[in-house]
Amino acid sequence: LVVFPSNAQLSDRANGMSPATLRRHIAILVHCGLVIRRDSPNGKRFARKGPSGEIEQAYGFDLAPIVARADEFKRLAETTQAEKKAFRILRERLTIARRDVVKMIAAGIEEGVPGDWRGYRMAYEGLMERLPRSASKAMVEIILAELSVLRALVHKALEDFIKSQNSSANESHNERHKQNSKPDSKNESEYSHSTEKEGGACGSDNVRMLPQRDLPLNIIVDACPEIRGLAAGGEIRTWRDLLATAQLARAYLGISPSAYQDACAAMGEGQAATVIAAILQRTEQISSPGGYLRSLTKRAQEGKFSTWPMVMALLRAKLDQQRDGAGRIRSSPADGPRPAKRP
Repeated sequence: LVVFPSNAQLSDRANGMSPATLRRHIAILVHCGLVIRRDSPNGKRFARKGPSGEIEQAYGFDLAPIVARADEFKRLAETTQAEKKAFRILRERLTIARRDVVKMIAAGIEEGVPGDWRGYRMAYEGLMERLPRSASKAMVEIILAELSVLRALVHKALEDFIKSQNSSANESHNERHKQNSKPDSKNESEYSHSTEKEGGACGSDNVRMLPQRDLPLNIIVDACPEIRGLAAGGEIRTWRDLLATAQLARAYLGISPSAYQDACAAMGEGQAATVIAAILQRTEQISSPGGYLRSLTKRAQEGKFSTWPMVMALLRAKLDQQRDGAGRIRSSPADGPRPAKRP
């Protein structure tokens, strides 16, 4: 257990460490009791060999303390690695929370959703100003807790807007139904009841109350992260990227070109690509992606379909999973499996 490397060898193995720095580190190891000096009379490190070539006497550093405490060092190393991993996961959760808040605030402002968006943005900026570049674990935990509260408030504002629009649409439909339900107009009442049973009026009204423009691209990609697994370079930065990736996802899901063309004709290319991304995200729950797409296409042709509720439901499920599962989301750059590209 006695080793006798020269200072030149130690310096080379330490990537050219200077002699003064090398001596200082050796002195620290000796002071901590990790190595013991076994010096020769002249202070040099060497070994004497016997007639048979075996080392009889060695002068240098005795590594016995390291061997004796090997189990202790192993436990310390495992503990340190576990702490580093926990801190890394905590910082990943903070990054995801920051991204979610920024995207939801941008969506709220862009779509004109009622809410104190300026206040939300100022609160977010205030939290980020308190976050130092090299933050401790305790500081990251505090910022993450406050950011999670802000994320819940912003998400609730968006969710309440969707619910209020649906509620207004239902009330409007019920009011028209009451006006048409006159005792002396039996045929008209029967016709209204038949139409309502088919779900045409209510579904159409609900869809018309939702924003008619396409969802922001960043919200779509955030709610449907699986689509990035098929994108070139693993990133979707423009609508052109999403449209091109949707074609690959269509083939991956086994959806026929005609079904996708019909969807593009009925919904528009942007909404059709969004639907493909949502189907890919929920591929485990959808047994027939092609049949599901044709069903949505038929609803779109009748004016009863919008991508807003579909994407918002996926985003809400993702946020709920983050709260319940301590940040383990299904697909982010460091998450679960993504669909492999087909040759």
